[in-house]
Amino acid sequence: MSNLPTFKKSTLKNPAISIISTRALLGTLTATMLMSVASMANAAPFKNLPADQDAVLSLGLNVLINNSAYDLDDGTKVRALPGVFYDNNKFYARGAQAGAYLINDGTNQLSAYAQLAGNEFDPDDANGALAGLDKRKWSAAAGLSYLRRTPIGGFRAQIATDILDRSGGNTARLTYLAKISKDKLTVYPSIGFEFYDKDYNNYYYGVSDEESVRTDIDAYESRNSVNPYINISANYDFNDKWAGFANQNLSVLPNEQHDSPMVDSRTESTTTLGLLYKF
Repeated sequence: MSNLPTFKKSTLKNPAISIISTRALLGTLTATMLMSVASMANAAPFKNLPADQDAVLSLGLNVLINNSAYDLDDGTKVRALPGVFYDNNKFYARGAQAGAYLINDGTNQLSAYAQLAGNEFDPDDANGALAGLDKRKWSAAAGLSYLRRTPIGGFRAQIATDILDRSGGNTARLTYLAKISKDKLTVYPSIGFEFYDKDYNNYYYGVSDEESVRTDIDAYESRNSVNPYINISANYDFNDKWAGFANQNLSVLPNEQHDSPMVDSRTESTTTLGLLYKF
């Protein structure tokens, strides 16, 4: 024990350490986890599927109709985004998410992914004093997703972190998925729960002391939350080249989000309609 170095209390107060935020640490830990899992996957006892040389690339246009839970003059927003669908057993793209499989043996799928994430609050569209709040922006998240296929459906677990540091928050999701096919129509119903940590919720639903002084809106600090949700996706092949895509998502806001003075609805929904061309 006498050979161990000793430290004064002041040594532990290094300013260089104190400026490292929890958000930066979480981002570093997530990146390290992704690289570690990728390394372990190469040695894992899974027989991964070979790359599908006949994988079809589908490109198109998606129209998103979002019914926001925020207290806005018009809670419905419509935007158009490009649509990309591709999966060759090694890499995939599905709408706003893209990733690479670390494990994919047909039954187990472990992937690292990135996707659009978060929400948007534009004070120019808000009601009353809410117009004086700061803007909340969309972000991007990266994380890991594990899917287990079974005879009764798929079970998926995901974890992700905000890589643009808009909220600096972390999210997780547990989902049950099913697949129903008939002729040219395929339907994918799913149900599950989403976890949002307090950093995420405070950015998108919290009201800071500074905003409170500026607007006379009560300050609000949120906590971690668990949101139940249901989602239904459908794909219809018109012919060998053209397909239609639709998705409906409905999320229920728990008290940690609904109690925010920024919110006037218990539910939030997004409808997506798309047309895809297969190459």
